[in-house]
Amino acid sequence: MPRSMWKGAISFGLVHIPVDMYPAVDNKGLDLTMLDRRDFSPVGFKRYNKGNGKEVSWDDIVKGYEYTSGEYVVLSDEDLRRANPEATQTIDILAFVDAGDVSLLYFEQPYYLAPGKGGDKVYALLRETLRKAGKIGIARVVIRVKQHLAALVCVGDTIVMNTLRYADEIRDAGDLKIPTADDKKAAITDKELKMAMALVQGMAEDWDPEQYHDTYREDVMALIEKKVKAHQTKTITMPEPGETKRETGKVIDLVSLLQASLGKKPGKAAAIDDDDDDDEPPPPKKRRPAAEDEDEEEAPPPRARKAAAHGTDRVAASGAAPKRKTATKAAAKPAARKTAAKSTGAPSTAAPRRRKAA
Repeated sequence: MPRSMWKGAISFGLVHIPVDMYPAVDNKGLDLTMLDRRDFSPVGFKRYNKGNGKEVSWDDIVKGYEYTSGEYVVLSDEDLRRANPEATQTIDILAFVDAGDVSLLYFEQPYYLAPGKGGDKVYALLRETLRKAGKIGIARVVIRVKQHLAALVCVGDTIVMNTLRYADEIRDAGDLKIPTADDKKAAITDKELKMAMALVQGMAEDWDPEQYHDTYREDVMALIEKKVKAHQTKTITMPEPGETKRETGKVIDLVSLLQASLGKKPGKAAAIDDDDDDDEPPPPKKRRPAAEDEDEEEAPPPRARKAAAHGTDRVAASGAAPKRKTATKAAAKPAARKTAAKSTGAPSTAAPRRRKAA
């Protein structure tokens, strides 16, 4: 059983509930040790006296408040407790509010509250009252040397106390360049909104915290195991030459990105009706120049037809496949001359020949 970090009571009105407080989270960060790269010895930190430079043990350390430069008021743990015994031993509920009224910005650190000796019934009473009323309790509590604002929330059968940030601890976002609804640079079309909504609905699922885990930590641990197996325990990996950081490109076509995302995430709402795509008229077809249309409608010159027919007759009579190339060449020459004339701007030689034949 974990060791409680605080013992006290929840107090509201005349109700007094003895509770023990336990940390509700266990941070799983990478525990990396700083080393001296010259011999890979661990780097230590000393608590030392800034006056004489000598090391100071924990038993000789006391807390002090600097009230003026170089002058301190010494405060022991007993002094901090006596300053307000009730504040240091109670979670004093000030009000009950709707949970939705408290922004997520204010939530800081969760703690489990378990009933102390003889507090089971009154603990259960508070829990069921919070659940029935759909409220959370806003309270004050002193942990170590700081008074916290806190929210008492019913989570299953447990009362969780989540410390809250004070309003003056939340930075104002007014100085940030946030696009507003009237900002023309960030104007959103109905089509973009429909596609984004379809993407969200296609990715919607029930909340299951067990499926999420720290993949980056797992990758680093796999790399560590790989280095241990390869006996590269003291090899410093340097960046390869020419390695550059990934640059984020500008979003040019938001619709195409949404369409690509919808294709990657098929779901019940991932497909959009064809009617939605008809919101914008199709682009007008480009009219080809009249000269090009006339050239395409004209029949090949008689000499080309004659050569092609002659080549075809010879192939049919002899049954030799290689002679088909001759017929193809003869038929392709006028088209090649026409293409060359168009690209260079020179007059075509096909027209005079047609007039002569006529």
